Amino acid sequence: MALPNLIVIGATKCGTTSLHRYLDRHPEITMSRDKEPDFFIAERNWSKGVEWYAAQFAAGTAVRGESSSRYTNSPWFAGVPARMHALVPGARLVYLVRDPIERIVSNWIHAVAQGDETRPLTEAMHHDYYFLRSLYWRQISAYLDHYPRSSILVIAMDDLATEREATLRKVYEFLDVDPEVRGSARELRLNRTADKRLKTKTGAWLERSWVGRGLEALPQRWYWRLRDPLCWPFSRRIQRPTLSANERAGLAERLRDDTNRFRQFVGREFADWSV
Repeated sequence: MALPNLIVIGATKCGTTSLHRYLDRHPEITMSRDKEPDFFIAERNWSKGVEWYAAQFAAGTAVRGESSSRYTNSPWFAGVPARMHALVPGARLVYLVRDPIERIVSNWIHAVAQGDETRPLTEAMHHDYYFLRSLYWRQISAYLDHYPRSSILVIAMDDLATEREATLRKVYEFLDVDPEVRGSARELRLNRTADKRLKTKTGAWLERSWVGRGLEALPQRWYWRLRDPLCWPFSRRIQRPTLSANERAGLAERLRDDTNRFRQFVGREFADWSV
């Protein structure tokens, strides 16, 4: 069976969709058929078995990978690192991160767009669903009980956006594939927070109908070309909320200890972060 030797483990709303597509363009890398198989999560697809998981990957390339951002959603999905190590102990892991507060804001906007969140950000942001996903040290430390530090690469989402070629080269070197490959980092419009929109009742119906299912089945380049003219008239833009200085400071104080421990782990200051 063709099992993965690369797993992008999150974090949620930190660029995993874009990295997945960029990596899939490298001739020595094949990413999974479904972007987020969520196989190692007991509550989702673990029960489908190893054969189902292996069918997500094509044999014949040096690197086979998948990207499931829920793999760093402890404690809701517990036991993921242990299951992963039991099946693919030699896998290399990539963890994408961003400013912890901005990640919470982006996660909230995504939840609103999905119809899963009706509370204002100021009320929702302290809920564990959002808050704990930004505790990067807490999330990654669970993997250190099973994988050596050398098997984990941390990438900042901002680097992927502003220094894409250099950042991808770092990932390629980590994966022992040709780092000189070019053309894999074309501008892709993938899952951007700025594009998130709240659907009207008609828009929600369209998404559930054969129209929405048909769009999702299309190749990415056609999906993005057709989605806007077909679906955007039945949605409205979600205004990005602004936190007051006191609200931001309070959230930063709660995040600070974990963020500083994560800085020590990575060996990087992340000086532009607000925590």
